[in-house]
Amino acid sequence: MNPRKALSALGGSKIRLVFLAVLVLGGAVGGGFALGLFGVPSVAAVDNSFGEVTNETSEIETNLTVSNPNPVGISLDSLAVDYTVSMNDIEMARGGREGVRVGTGNSTMAFDTSLQNDDIPAWWVAHVRDGERTTVRIDATATSGILGRGVDFSQTREVETDLLGAFNSEETRPVNADSALVDDPVLYVNETQAEWGAVSESETPIDMAFTVYNPNLEPYAITEVGYTVTMNDVEMATGRTEEGYVIPSRSTETIDLTTGLQNERLDEWWVTHLDEEVNGHQVSDLRIEFYAVIELPSGQAITVPLDELTYEETVETDIFGEGDDVRDREESDDGDTDGGSDDESTDGGSTEGGSDDGSGGEDSTNETDGSDSVIDDENTTDDGNQSDDGSDVLPL
Repeated sequence: MNPRKALSALGGSKIRLVFLAVLVLGGAVGGGFALGLFGVPSVAAVDNSFGEVTNETSEIETNLTVSNPNPVGISLDSLAVDYTVSMNDIEMARGGREGVRVGTGNSTMAFDTSLQNDDIPAWWVAHVRDGERTTVRIDATATSGILGRGVDFSQTREVETDLLGAFNSEETRPVNADSALVDDPVLYVNETQAEWGAVSESETPIDMAFTVYNPNLEPYAITEVGYTVTMNDVEMATGRTEEGYVIPSRSTETIDLTTGLQNERLDEWWVTHLDEEVNGHQVSDLRIEFYAVIELPSGQAITVPLDELTYEETVETDIFGEGDDVRDREESDDGDTDGGSDDESTDGGSTEGGSDDGSGGEDSTNETDGSDSVIDDENTTDDGNQSDDGSDVLPL
């Protein structure tokens, strides 16, 4: 036999055998996935945080961790991942990607989505109408053409605030005129109350009431009460009462006052709320200042700053459960979990779509920190599956 022909035949046979082996192996792996003989990749965690903020947009950075339990990397070019971020059923951001490659172990896909700041007023209205409560919901859908099905993954987080609670007080506070014409205090405020009014798309009213006592032998008239409301020094409302009140000698009178926060200014406030250099990330100072115009028995009117009535409240939110700088961990409920990792996770240098070389990366760890007493997390899939360690998984 011709040696060259023999070698050629032998080489061709090897190539055919290798090709056949690849086909058989590929079919076996594919069939194994279809029959459930191999581990099915799943979504182990979804982490969100705020990134760069401009006057128009707030960037949401999303890390979706896919866990592949198999010893080989998998290319799922037909896999599409879509997700939405909603706050009280108002869609705030939407993102997604088609074509995903995952290595062994954990791989993290990074998404950047823009929240439009002019959507903040609509969320604020819903937040106040729901008793200063917001449900942050992350909905992700993974659709695989190979497996011919899609699976939903949901993550929810409850956020609460209490802007007006501390305004309700029965503390007696003096009103000093600091004038040579009268002796201080000219009046006392024995009680203050506040509650949200009927919120509209353009305005958020605060209905306030002051119980005022006149300790003098003569009646005093309050012809005007003015106010200024700021949040992180952004002026949200300014105005004054349209009617006067006469407080008889040694008697009390209730003064009603309604402010109106201008919702169109909320997107400007939102930028400062996310700016860590202002008061800290997702922290705001609410401040309400008052003054009164008092008519003395002599008929002379004086303007008196009501410094004792100045109301200050810190407003904190933790929309995505980002870390310690937003909430006081010492006041947390140790039983809560945040559905994702507050610590840094690595994927061994994989790119946005996972590991392109099939090698995957280091397993990222997801720890529960129980950091927020007012926040509960719930992660669910369409079939309610959970992994053995309590984390939620999403078959791809």
